[in-house]
Formats: sequence, structure tokens, C-alpha cells
Amino acid sequence: MGRVEVRSRRRLLDDFFKVDEAEVSFERADGSMTPPARRLVFERGDSVAAVVYHRESDSLLFAEQFRYPTVDKGPGWLLEVVAGMIDAGESPEAALRREIEEELGFALTTCEPIATFFVSPGGSSERIWLYYAEVTEAGRVGAGGGVAAELEDIRIVRMSAAAAKDALRQGTLADAKTIIGLQWLVARASL
Repeated sequence: MGRVEVRSRRRLLDDFFKVDEAEVSFERADGSMTPPARRLVFERGDSVAAVVYHRESDSLLFAEQFRYPTVDKGPGWLLEVVAGMIDAGESPEAALRREIEEELGFALTTCEPIATFFVSPGGSSERIWLYYAEVTEAGRVGAGGGVAAELEDIRIVRMSAAAAKDALRQGTLADAKTIIGLQWLVARASL
């Protein structure tokens, strides 16, 4: 790891999302420092996601929902693993429990960390804590479908492990965290 000098930083957008501009110099591979360079960072906050397995139906549960940023380049609606933002002061696991209840209507039975990674480190500071999670019918706490006050409208999709594996192989999934989570399942020979 090399040296980094942040010479200045200012907020350009301060809304639900934030955009900062910074002037930075960083150490090159040869040990010298770069001249100051302007960099922008999309400060979205960190999030959690989980590949969710429903024991009784021996299936995976996904959330299908509208994603405005995909409208110009895709379908608008994406099939995804359960995911959501980590609130201030909230642990990743607590956020995961909340998101599974809100989106799927289940209490979390068990979870196992898969990985923590940056989503798009060239422009965003967001990290995702990705988990494998299990739920049971005994843990049903509601209907799921998202939080109405946030205008979430989530369709819960049950899919067999074989169908999820086929979707992965056929390239029909367009969400990176979902692809990463399913690749993890395949690699651990769960599918």
C-alpha cells in the first residue's frame, strides 16, 4: 500500500446520495507521487445482501423490483438477492435481518458471511456485506414485499437451485451481487 495525500475535499451534492470532489496525490509503483488529480466519489453508504434459502420449499428466494438507473440500458426490473442499505449505527447483520423481514417477510434463521466487497471502486465508496442466509416457515413474520413508505414494490420469486444455476449459466441475471452470491453457491457445491 502506498501513500495518499488528500489535499482538499468538498461536497458537491448532499441529498439521499452524496457526491464529493477531492484533489489527491498518490504513490506510484516506482515510489514517486503523482501530481494532484481531481477525483469524484459517489457516497452512497454501505449495504448488505443475501442469497436466501427457504428450507421447507428447498428453494432460493429473490426480490424482483424496479430499478430506475437500469431503465436506459436494460429492463428496469431486476431479479436480485435480498439487499438494502445499512442504517447509521446498525451492524451489517442487523441490517440483513431487517431487510429479510421487509422484503421477504421472514425472520432470519441463520446466516454465513460470503464476502465484503466494493461495488464500483472507480467512482463509489459503497461496500456490500454479502451473506448466505436461511429462513423457515416457522419464522414467517409478514407478507414481505418491501416498505410501502419507501415506495418499494417487491415481487418475491421462489426458484429452485437448479433453475438459479441455469439462470447464472445462461447469463440472464444482470445484478452483480446476485451473480457473485450464486457463483459462491456453485463453488461450494450447494447447487
